[in-house]
Amino acid sequence: MPRYVALLRGVSPMNAKMPELKAAFEAAGFTDVKTVLASGNVVFDARKAKDATLERQCEAAMDAALGRSFMTIVRPVERLRAMLEADSFARFRLAAGDKRVVTFLKHPQPEALELPIEFQGARILAMAGGEVFAAYLPQQNNPAFMKLIEKTFRKEVTTRTWETVKKCAAA
Repeated sequence: MPRYVALLRGVSPMNAKMPELKAAFEAAGFTDVKTVLASGNVVFDARKAKDATLERQCEAAMDAALGRSFMTIVRPVERLRAMLEADSFARFRLAAGDKRVVTFLKHPQPEALELPIEFQGARILAMAGGEVFAAYLPQQNNPAFMKLIEKTFRKEVTTRTWETVKKCAAA
């Protein structure tokens, strides 16, 4: 059975408990369910299906079990592994303190973008399919990165650090 990752937007330990998320996914019939970190990453096995179908099933499962759901983007684990292997960051010169992040798009970007796009030190470097590769130097009280992402791609996205993507692909 294929393995998938559900990337939930807006989850934190304050608004969702990982054991409850895990139970919601299991109640929906998903198997070998694991949560990764406390930021809304659920890895599970399911019969082969379109990502959009699984997204709807995940959201319905959360709504039924938790009384609320979080916008969900699903990717096959194999796709994450291939993305990590390709390492779209390797061809760019990044500063030692730059945070590497991947933004997952719910819907494909309709038009090509001229890259890189920069805003106050945040840079969108590359795109591949429904994933956007960006880097920024974290600064306290500076939301430049999220402003850049949401201005460019709207809000039907969710972002993970490169390290979190690695953990999800290995779970």
